[in-house]
Amino acid sequence: MTELDYDIAICGAGPAGMALAALLVKRGMPAQRIALIDAKTLDQASKDPRSLALSWGSRQIMEEIGAWPAAATAIEQIHVSRRGQFGRSMIDRKDYDLPALGYVTRYGDIVSALGAVCARAGIISLRPARVLTLDEAADGVTLILDSEGAPKTLRAGILVQAEGGLFNEQQTRATHRDYGQTAIIAQVRSSTPPPHRAYERFTEQGPLALLPQDDEYSLVWCVRPETANTLQALNDADFLQALGAAFGERVGRFTHATPRLAFPLGLNADPRSTARTVAIGNAAQTLHPVAGQGLNLGLRDVTVLARLLAQGATPEMLSQFTTQRQRDRSTTVRITDTMARIFANDSPAQAVLGLSLAAIDIISPARSLLAELMMYGRR
Repeated sequence: MTELDYDIAICGAGPAGMALAALLVKRGMPAQRIALIDAKTLDQASKDPRSLALSWGSRQIMEEIGAWPAAATAIEQIHVSRRGQFGRSMIDRKDYDLPALGYVTRYGDIVSALGAVCARAGIISLRPARVLTLDEAADGVTLILDSEGAPKTLRAGILVQAEGGLFNEQQTRATHRDYGQTAIIAQVRSSTPPPHRAYERFTEQGPLALLPQDDEYSLVWCVRPETANTLQALNDADFLQALGAAFGERVGRFTHATPRLAFPLGLNADPRSTARTVAIGNAAQTLHPVAGQGLNLGLRDVTVLARLLAQGATPEMLSQFTTQRQRDRSTTVRITDTMARIFANDSPAQAVLGLSLAAIDIISPARSLLAELMMYGRR
């Protein structure tokens, strides 16, 4: 059986895992002391067509790594409204002297750019490889890998779980909630789309988001499961008509939709760590898509962990990481969870949302706080 030895092993070579590896090298850690492990090849991951929302702060992180993807559509305005209620809020990048509030890109473009950076840096990539067992001891962590049918033993001083899977199977989540919502995902086109404007539209069943991407929108429509089943059964013309009825006419008439996907929504939050293991990104917290904070929160995990581990791959640094990330993580989870629960049913709290949005739009400090949370997170 092949034996491998590293300072840091990163399970999950998605955006968070590869960004962490690249930042560690940039902070001075030798590339040959870092291992990236993933069940998919980079070529497989690069073909993933899913759309992702990146905040302005996340672009700054990606630029520091040297992996900012060229194929990204800028969000210059974010329009927030409540269906059937008075009041809305508009956040504009001009108010903050920024070129954009955020960006929309594809998962495949991000992992391709990060994969190229990691390859140039000489970071070890073990893929496709699946973790069979994990054993933590006082002096390190031992993994047994199945790599293309050949078992390998990997030892590392620190193990970082960066994307679903291993920890999720072995541990019970500290916080779990089923929102009773399903997200309908598709790319849609409309007749008169305002350029570079994103929409977050709150309906009685859940949020409906339109994110500008090229000449289309990335749609995330959160509804009750029974409504999702009905929408999935519609032909394209009827689906577009239903979407128009739910969203309104701010972007004109919806004219085209790609094949639709549906995903049940819930909260899974367990940002625990042991002496020599730590979870970041989706492995630590899987959020409701409202406000698009999932990947952005994960990249903020990455920046703090890279800074600390570059000083030493030790249990002391993992303890500091947990302490330093607690505030941002808990705030982001609490905000997205509260918004998701309000719109999971006909809560009385929905009735005051329109007035709240109007107040946010009028009161500059409130609008600035909302914008800062969306652009940078809780710092």
